[in-house]
Amino acid sequence: MNPRPRTPDLAGQSVAVIGAGKSGVAAARLLDALGAKVALVDHKPETEWAMEISDVRTVRPFGGERFAQGLEAVDLVVVSPGVSPALAAFDAVRGQGVPIIGEVELASRFLSVPVIGVTGTNGKSTVVSLLGTLLRECGATPFVGGNLGTPLTEAALVMQQRASVGPEEPAPFREIVAELSSFQLETIDRFHPHVAVLLNITPDHLDRHPTFAAYAGAKANIFRNQTAGDFAVLNADESLVRSVRDSLRGRLVEFSVFKAVPNGVWVAGDTIMTRWNGRQDELMPVCEIPLPGIHNVSNVLAALAVGLIRGCSPEGMRRAVHSFRGLPHVCEVVRERGGVIFINDSKGTNVDATLKAIGSLRQPFVIILGGQEKGKGEFGRLQAALKRDAKHCIVLGESAETIARAIDGVGAISRVSSLAEGVALAADLAVPGDAVLFSPACASFDMFRDYRDRGQQFRDLVNALSD
Repeated sequence: MNPRPRTPDLAGQSVAVIGAGKSGVAAARLLDALGAKVALVDHKPETEWAMEISDVRTVRPFGGERFAQGLEAVDLVVVSPGVSPALAAFDAVRGQGVPIIGEVELASRFLSVPVIGVTGTNGKSTVVSLLGTLLRECGATPFVGGNLGTPLTEAALVMQQRASVGPEEPAPFREIVAELSSFQLETIDRFHPHVAVLLNITPDHLDRHPTFAAYAGAKANIFRNQTAGDFAVLNADESLVRSVRDSLRGRLVEFSVFKAVPNGVWVAGDTIMTRWNGRQDELMPVCEIPLPGIHNVSNVLAALAVGLIRGCSPEGMRRAVHSFRGLPHVCEVVRERGGVIFINDSKGTNVDATLKAIGSLRQPFVIILGGQEKGKGEFGRLQAALKRDAKHCIVLGESAETIARAIDGVGAISRVSSLAEGVALAADLAVPGDAVLFSPACASFDMFRDYRDRGQQFRDLVNALSD
């Protein structure tokens, strides 16, 4: 179990929360409940977001031109994940010695149950969601959130409210399963997961992190505060993940699709094997995993490794895997129309995710790519995979021309001005037995609110196609 964190007394302290999205609002609510004097600060005009905190009259909004005013005379700055702590706007407070922490770091100081933290470039949401299912199947009551869905500060607020009622009040959850992004991990200080999972590291978010090494270092921060009583879960198939072994202080647990591991979960032939506390067992056939693609086999192994650590029964783990059908916008089959399968992979926001989506297909396909580029020079990695089975590539968004140049030579490439045009063209090009894959390899913010909005619009367009 994690030791109870040292909870600072924030009553009367002046705290600026930067970013008025879901995480920022949740952090502001927690700080207000702790008695802090809270300023919620955002570059967007207050008219666009102040209503989100209108019921918390003590939180003061500072938007647009008043951004700098919200940072005056503060004792602490809490940044939302979407806000870089390196912004020049923070130079003055940093020069005054004011701490700058992230929303996850803030939450961690008010959590007294074990935290299972999961990070990696791809697969985080799938693993975290499967872990929630797995732990519930085994009788646990986890909180599942973080970068996926509900901010950790909401969990901290619930625990704080319970503590104020009295120790006899039952806890609403006994452990926390948190998806953690590089943005959240770059601003930690004392954040201490009892179980820390690193799935993979491939280039991503290089529009935010100055180098790939800095991005990888942020991911590795998940292990920074672990002790000998904690567990570090690593993907033994990924060289960059294996490279952190020598710096670990927690007990090493591994998972692998390709080889046996000393302690953890792996695939041997057609069977998933476990080795825990010196005992080796067969758990289940690989063919019983309902999710397509070898990357999803790896994701399932990661969740099963955590299940071993948390003492889950083999029967409960098998039930969880059998019942899990994946996440919306992740290689999600939207519809079969005239023998053509339409697949929504809007959460494929980087090249590695799109390569995994392509690798899960077993038929020729038409692919729709494009959006807001997150790092330079990555699209060329798609070329070999597209040459094999892609019948036609459709590109759109800010990065359309960059992608078209990078994959030149793969075959037919068409440029479209909208997703609607792309879906209509793909439907015309595909023939029975083909798939239409929407896996953009890009962020969504050039044309959509987020990847969920983008994926829902793809669903709507596909479902609107005539039979």
